[in-house]
Amino acid sequence: MSPSVLFATSEAYPLIKTGGLADVSGALPIALQDLGVDVRIVLPRYGDLHLRGDQTTEHIARLEVVGQPVDILRTQLPDGNVTVYLVDHPAFSARRGNPYMGPDGNPWHDNPDRFTLFCRAVVMLATGAVNDIPAFDVVHANDWQTGLVPAMLSSAENPKTIFTLHNLAYQGVFDRATFERLGLPWSLWRPDGLEFWGNMSFIKGGIVFSDRITTVSPTYAREIQTPEFGYGLDGLLRHRKDRLVGILNGIGSDWDPKHDPALVAHYDRETLPKKQENKIALQRELGLPVDPNVPLIVYVGRLVDQKGIDLLTQALGKLGARSVQFAILGSGEAHFEQSLRVLAEQDPKRIAVRIGYDEGLAHRFEGGGDAFLMPSRFEPCGLNQLYSLRYGTVPIVHGVGGLNDTVVPLNPEVLDDGMATGIVMDYLDVNAILWAVDLFSDLFADKTALEAVRSRGMSKCYDWVASARAYLDLYQNALKQ
Repeated sequence: MSPSVLFATSEAYPLIKTGGLADVSGALPIALQDLGVDVRIVLPRYGDLHLRGDQTTEHIARLEVVGQPVDILRTQLPDGNVTVYLVDHPAFSARRGNPYMGPDGNPWHDNPDRFTLFCRAVVMLATGAVNDIPAFDVVHANDWQTGLVPAMLSSAENPKTIFTLHNLAYQGVFDRATFERLGLPWSLWRPDGLEFWGNMSFIKGGIVFSDRITTVSPTYAREIQTPEFGYGLDGLLRHRKDRLVGILNGIGSDWDPKHDPALVAHYDRETLPKKQENKIALQRELGLPVDPNVPLIVYVGRLVDQKGIDLLTQALGKLGARSVQFAILGSGEAHFEQSLRVLAEQDPKRIAVRIGYDEGLAHRFEGGGDAFLMPSRFEPCGLNQLYSLRYGTVPIVHGVGGLNDTVVPLNPEVLDDGMATGIVMDYLDVNAILWAVDLFSDLFADKTALEAVRSRGMSKCYDWVASARAYLDLYQNALKQ
């Protein structure tokens, strides 16, 4: 019999999204449900939650959480019919904009209070304390915003707790005064608890107290056990390595060039030449010169250090006489946004920049781009390289984390070796990016080799089925503990 699972997350696409966590939280529960798992999502009821026009919410309970009234609403994912519980409190619902960051670009001052309240509500749902909702067998918590859930459940035999690290760089670290204000049990303030160098760490709670820990690729599971990628928690992760596993993310059916409504022309491996129509349409949309014979390299993502944007901007300033176009879509640190705007103004025939995020445009970047550049310093899993493989858009990546697990490197000496699916940089600096651009230009000029690399990438299967089965096995093993 499959377990019942409460999937606790701070975002889930298409209801609310800031990054890859939302994509996973919107797709993995659907895949688990398809395997017969009774899985339900719980997330905050944000002011900017995107409910479809015909999507209804039902009030099912009012709770008192440390003296504060909290409402529990019920709805469903627009696709997949997975039940979603919304934790409704003014700290979430009365606030518009980014779930974590204020208009000034800094974290909301009360984030620890808000997400502690959310974790307490999750625990009440998980343990059967809300109306007629039975207790769950497993709670699957995700990232620092839910890290206190395993800590709060640590004294109970059930439910079992699974904690997924989507990005260890974001840890939810706050000072001791915050810990005291939150009213958490003093038994949690210890080196083998929430205490972290005199502060408290939400994410450490998930790592210490969960029955199983996962992260989103096998390579990243190994990397975070080293000082370079462990952010001060590598020793703890090595200590718990027998409970740590890397499960590669998948991608949803909404990323499919054969049916993608955002594209002007649909295609698959057998009709790959039709991809060219999307490239021409994207060049027109972005105001770039329409030229099918010039390589168009695209980037979609956050404009932050992790993604190597500082190196990318430097590389764009050193293109020299290279015949290539770049298109960039994203938002992030203000100085990166400004640097990219300046580059686009100075070189409008080769560089197009769109600041912000647009889901449809992101799909058109994948459909119209010839290559997708990911110069990430670290990348727990990465989704865009998986989208790119499916869309025949050659991924150019730094060989870390999930990028290393999913892209087979091109041999510069033999452009079509029968195995390659992309270009992998073994190290990362400005010269490495320019080397990769030149190598892709060579591949682009060899149409036979280019089509072979694209076709192999499109043949790879990175749907959620295999990942969901791995998580189901993990749930079942935890319940046998």
